[in-house]
Amino acid sequence: MGFIEFDNTKKYDLILLGRVAIDFNPIDYYKPLSESTTFKKYLGGSPANIAVGMARLGKKIGFIGKVSDDQFGDFVTEYFNKEGIDTSHITKCTKGEKLGLTFTEILSETESSILMYRDAIADLQLDVVNIDEEYIMNAKAILISGTALAQSPSREAALKALALAKKNNVKVIFDVDYRPYNWKNADEIAIYYSIVAKESDVILGSREEFDLTEQLIEKGRTDLETARYFHSQGCKIVVIKHGKEGSTAYTNDGNQYSIKPFPVKLLKSFGGGDGYASAFLYGLFEGLDIIDCLELGSASAALLVASHGCSEDMPDIKSVKEFIADSKKKYGDMIARA
Repeated sequence: MGFIEFDNTKKYDLILLGRVAIDFNPIDYYKPLSESTTFKKYLGGSPANIAVGMARLGKKIGFIGKVSDDQFGDFVTEYFNKEGIDTSHITKCTKGEKLGLTFTEILSETESSILMYRDAIADLQLDVVNIDEEYIMNAKAILISGTALAQSPSREAALKALALAKKNNVKVIFDVDYRPYNWKNADEIAIYYSIVAKESDVILGSREEFDLTEQLIEKGRTDLETARYFHSQGCKIVVIKHGKEGSTAYTNDGNQYSIKPFPVKLLKSFGGGDGYASAFLYGLFEGLDIIDCLELGSASAALLVASHGCSEDMPDIKSVKEFIADSKKKYGDMIARA
């Protein structure tokens, strides 16, 4: 492939930094949240979901984060340990901060919303003292979630991790992961997103997320203009997602590769992005061609939107490949490849 080379002598494939939450998904779905009475608890938060996804795919994963000093904090570390994710750099809050609670509303196969509780939140208490250079040096890459940049001290911790990764030739993956909560204004978003994006080797985001990132640089760019700009800053791969219209990966040799969603019976309209990211990144670490990375990502996303949970339903590589093979047998080899 040649776009990005990882140091295979490192202990960890990927160390992720950012949000961990608790998801409550309704069992009695396809009705307003106000009418749902029964919920199932899952580990949540985009970087946490991606960590689980990549561990299920066989990669060696570490995590840097803050959790609450209570039963839910214990649930996170115990869940990660069960999945084989290193928790040595997950620490507990000391001032009573709590994990975010996410109650999802599944109105229909295509209509979902989130009710989030994020006051005095644990994950944003990550501090620069929690960022250990030796730990980052032991990774092929780190992943920074955009939500980690929303408030101090977490944003400074993320920027320290970025600086140490660059210092030690550790690849940087930026999952823009825009969520409106905890941000004060659009300028703040643009400042911190653009700082990290300009230093990243791989950027994953929707068109809206790139618009937020670029609004103090140049507004109204096309996808190709966006990709060329970040390539000029040193980025190797820029992935721009357009939901049900599919996504395109732009590589720094001037080529682009597009994928469409696989046909699947939806259960919900969230969770696919984390499945997409974990399987796409798995492909990169495996040295696969970009179109094959995208196909894995699209397939994993399809499996996630067809399931009730996110972290709990992350597939292993056998399940992803079987889904791709079955889909191609049913719809044709080019069903997802644009």
